[in-house]
Amino acid sequence: MSETTHHSAHHIDVKEFHPRARAAIHNPQIRQNFRKAMDGLMTKRKSAFEGWDLETLRDLGANIRMRALANLPDLLEQLEQKLTENGVTVHWAADGDEACEIVRDICLARDAKSVIKGKSMVSEEMELNHYLEDQGIEALESDLGEYIVQLAEETPSHIIMPAIHKNTTEISQLLHDKTGTDLSNDVEYLTANARLQLREKFRNADVGISGVNFAVAETGTLCLVENEGNGRMTTTVPPCHIAVTGIEKVVPKLEDVTALLALLTRSATGQHITTYFNMISGPRKADELDGPEEVHLVLVDNGRSTIYQDDELLDTLRCIRCGACMNHCPVYTRVGGHAYGTTYPGPIGKILMPHMVGLDEGRHLPTASSLCGACGEVCPVKIPIPDLLVRLRQEAVDGDKLHPAKVRGHGAKRGTVEAMIWKGWSWMHARPGLYRLGTALGARFRKLQPGKLGGWTQYRTAPKLAAKTLHERMKERSQ
Repeated sequence: MSETTHHSAHHIDVKEFHPRARAAIHNPQIRQNFRKAMDGLMTKRKSAFEGWDLETLRDLGANIRMRALANLPDLLEQLEQKLTENGVTVHWAADGDEACEIVRDICLARDAKSVIKGKSMVSEEMELNHYLEDQGIEALESDLGEYIVQLAEETPSHIIMPAIHKNTTEISQLLHDKTGTDLSNDVEYLTANARLQLREKFRNADVGISGVNFAVAETGTLCLVENEGNGRMTTTVPPCHIAVTGIEKVVPKLEDVTALLALLTRSATGQHITTYFNMISGPRKADELDGPEEVHLVLVDNGRSTIYQDDELLDTLRCIRCGACMNHCPVYTRVGGHAYGTTYPGPIGKILMPHMVGLDEGRHLPTASSLCGACGEVCPVKIPIPDLLVRLRQEAVDGDKLHPAKVRGHGAKRGTVEAMIWKGWSWMHARPGLYRLGTALGARFRKLQPGKLGGWTQYRTAPKLAAKTLHERMKERSQ
């Protein structure tokens, strides 16, 4: 719904969701890969929260995020002040294009030719890799899943596990074709070879780029949660570290991170704690042996301030990017992440991406849901995803509340025939006599009802009209 035009929108083809979803449903390998992975993640999450008062913890997490958002402008100013005091240079980007240009300028100032990247969904949102390559700067992903996706020239299919759509055999074949490793289903062998290839890149990279899980305003600390150690290498080995994050990731105090971390790791991968938790508060000091000479933080808006102005849609910005809503979503589990054609797939993507690519482009996304409510039940910060999906469905046909209908591309989307049908329905239901006549005629001539009702009956049996109306049955019962 944001009118911002930015890098990620250039390659997204959200309108092709339905054909991609149909193709995924008819691909047994994709369905098997996702079903196995999602079942495992759901089981791990359930086990990780055993013995915890989960609802109290979710309330705490939600309240921390809501309090942070309520004071977001002040917290961002405090964060900038503290980071600047700590020796970190803070940059502000209105959209993905500006963020890419900021990263490019930092790289050019250092005459950088190669960049090593830790996992960052915001950099995916910016399409930073493509941009840097166009500028003649090599950008290599160091997260194993992201590295696999990059070798395959694909995009991530999950925000936590980017290559979850591939099984071991497919990954082995890819690494064999691209890097010359032996064909093997030994995960340790494949991981070790990838590690060897990446280790040299870490040593020689001019710049390291990472995301941020939480930015603490009180202390000017950037928190990075990871399992592989690539995040720590990315942020300490190259002489320059650039962190990119959305403006909503700020929290007031360091103590706020503890509850969010407990929720994030358990909700995402079913772990009590990740292998690494990095807290970055500045560049290398004179008496220190490790760390970068420069640290930069790029705070990216990219439509978030527009979302912030809406009291309902504001809840979208609570998200801590755990992926639990995807893991429990029956639609995502069956079609996978690539069917959505967006940076953020699954339930969170269905309420976030329409703001970023425009509701006219993303109007099909909110309808890719059964409204079963599983996403809302497992969200660690209690984002009311089903309610927001219903809101966006309504706006997709009635017009965007954040942008008046007069704005081109944001008006009502209901077709002429559909509009006439609903007007007729409303007109008839407002007139009791006409309504009774219509239902009586429908019951009498029910055998003339068509067996196919468009898309509704593609996967369903058409409902049959009753022989008698409800009013007729109640009248018989009362006699």
